[in-house]
Amino acid sequence: MNDAPFISFSVPGNPVALKRHRTFKKGDLVGTYDPSKGDKKDFLSKSMGYKPAILLDEPLRVELSFYFYRPRSHYRTGKYSNILKKDAPTWHTKIPDSDNLIKFVCDSFNGVFWRDDSLICELYVTKTYSVNPSVNIQIFKLNEQQKT
Repeated sequence: MNDAPFISFSVPGNPVALKRHRTFKKGDLVGTYDPSKGDKKDFLSKSMGYKPAILLDEPLRVELSFYFYRPRSHYRTGKYSNILKKDAPTWHTKIPDSDNLIKFVCDSFNGVFWRDDSLICELYVTKTYSVNPSVNIQIFKLNEQQKT
């Protein structure tokens, strides 16, 4: 296994989950639209500086770390309002769900970073709180010698 990622970068901002496609009917016209289209475009524009020169078309391992703002309720009050409570959680166990966060990133990169997200053979994901919300992305090329 390669120890160093092929591509590694961070996209600042609170992570965004993929929203489900919506169906509409207007008269005889029935169609669908992607309510995440604008969010994906924005996310991709922040990532373009790390785009590979050649579209990836091989087995990949992707590591995604999602860091969320802490809610005010995690902090003490009064003159200690900048200090975390002892029982403040590390792990983000609320919505959005990990699968929707993953799908958002993977769909955003389809046809730009990799041919299709079906190339992802290994995936590692974390969701935690941070003072610097972001999505950290590491992409590794899997080695064919790893066959079992």
